[in-house]
Amino acid sequence: MTLERLDALMGERGIDRSELLDPRELAASTALPQRTIRALLRGDEPPDDTVNERVRERIQALADAHMKRTGHRMSDLVASISRQLGVSAYWARQVCSGQKTPSVEFLHGLVSFFRVEGGEAFFTAPASEALNRVLMPLVTALQSSSGTADIAVDSPSAALLSRYGDVRGVALRKAERLPPERWKVLNATLEALLELDDSEEDQ
Repeated sequence: MTLERLDALMGERGIDRSELLDPRELAASTALPQRTIRALLRGDEPPDDTVNERVRERIQALADAHMKRTGHRMSDLVASISRQLGVSAYWARQVCSGQKTPSVEFLHGLVSFFRVEGGEAFFTAPASEALNRVLMPLVTALQSSSGTADIAVDSPSAALLSRYGDVRGVALRKAERLPPERWKVLNATLEALLELDDSEEDQ
């Protein structure tokens, strides 16, 4: 339903789907495989999985993205998690490599360590729900945007880029090539995300 609504809004504004829905970026923000994202965007059912499989695969995806972004080795990541979350290095490695499913307490700690949105549901939600979580801010932005004003790279994007140095930052740097009307949509999305993030920090 979210994807259908988004398609309708993009159609009303003359936005090509490929301009906002990049499978690689969506995979990075959801920790889902690109093949699963592509299947969902086609309207196909994602591969069957269990909750434990989802958790293991998404943690491993986040771990891989972290190492690629920072240039750290698995041993560096494991040491950081072990130190910050108070678990053994052996157990941290087993979890980060996708071999073991973490306990609820460990999973809660990983939410903070990787700074993911949505809490534990980020790891446990079915693929369709994980994608919807990322698409909803786009729906909100398109619903509130006329798509006609000239907007440059301004404070919302800069604030999010300074706050997050991971794959979201990479996506923002790529997005600087968007035409002005697309920036209006993107900036509205970023403002909504920043407000949500700030409200959660104040709790």
